[in-house]
Amino acid sequence: MRERAPGKINLCLFLGPTRPSDGRHELVSVMQSLTLSDDLALRDADGPSDEVVCPGVEGPNLAASALAAYREATGYDGPPVRIDITKRVPVAAGMGGGSGDAAAALRLIAHHATGAIDEPLLMRLATQLGADVPAQVRPGRALATGAGEHVRLLPDGLPFGVLVLPGTRELSTAAVYAEADRQRLARAPEDLAARLAEVSEALARHRDLPPHLLVNDLQPAALALAPEIADALEQARDAGADVAMVSGSGPTVLGLFLGPHGARRAEAAAHFKLDGRHPTPLTAAPEPGWGER
Repeated sequence: MRERAPGKINLCLFLGPTRPSDGRHELVSVMQSLTLSDDLALRDADGPSDEVVCPGVEGPNLAASALAAYREATGYDGPPVRIDITKRVPVAAGMGGGSGDAAAALRLIAHHATGAIDEPLLMRLATQLGADVPAQVRPGRALATGAGEHVRLLPDGLPFGVLVLPGTRELSTAAVYAEADRQRLARAPEDLAARLAEVSEALARHRDLPPHLLVNDLQPAALALAPEIADALEQARDAGADVAMVSGSGPTVLGLFLGPHGARRAEAAAHFKLDGRHPTPLTAAPEPGWGER
C-alpha cells in the first residue's frame, strides 16, 4: 500500500504562553498542505519487527513511533510491516515533513490492520506524537489551536502560488522555541484569543486570510539562529511575492503569491534568478494524497 505525506506550511502562526500542565506553547495556526509530498510504501517486513526505512535521514523517526503507538493503543498483533519513505519535503525545515510521515504511517497501518480508518483514534494518537501531526492526519487546510491538538478542518481556500526556498542548515523546532522564549515572543493569553477571533472571522467571511494575518511569531527566533534567512526573505520579495515569511520553525522561507493569478506569477518566478537558486513553484492543494493507496 502507498500513501502520500504532503508537506505543510503555516499561513499564520501566533504564539501564546506555555501551559502549566505540560510546558507546551499555546498557539493559533492555519496549516495548509502542499502538492510537495513524501511517498510512503508499506509491505511485509523481512525481519521479526516493524521497521521504517528513510534513506538520508538519521536519528529517531516519527513514522516508526506512529507504528508503535498504533499497535499499543489497539493491541494489533498482525505480522510486522516495513515502511519505505521517499523524502521530498526538506528535513528540519519547518514544513512538517516528519509529522506528515507520521500521519501517513498512521493511515497506512490502520488500513492495513482493519481495512478502514478510525479518524478519532488516529487523531488521539497523533496528539501524542507531536504538535504538527494532528493537522496532517487528514491533509488539507486546518485551524490548529491548543498546543496543536485541537484541529478544525477548513474548506478550500482560493488557489495561490508558493515559492519554497530551503535554508542552508537545519533548525530544530526545540531550539527555535527556546530562542522564542529567550526573546519573550509569546503573546499574552488575551492577545492570543484576539488573534484567534480575528482569524476565525476572516475565514468565515472570506475563506482566506488577509495579508496582515499572514504572520509567523517564530520568525524572529529563526532569524536569530540562522541570520541568512534574511537574505532569502529579500530574495522572495524580489521575485515578486506578495508575502515573504518563514515556514513554521524555519529555516525554509516562503514566497506567497496571492490572488487569482498567484499560481501563474509563482510559475514566472521560476525564471527569476535567486542567488543561484532555480526554485520550482508549488501550488497549494486542498486534499493531496488523502485515501490514495
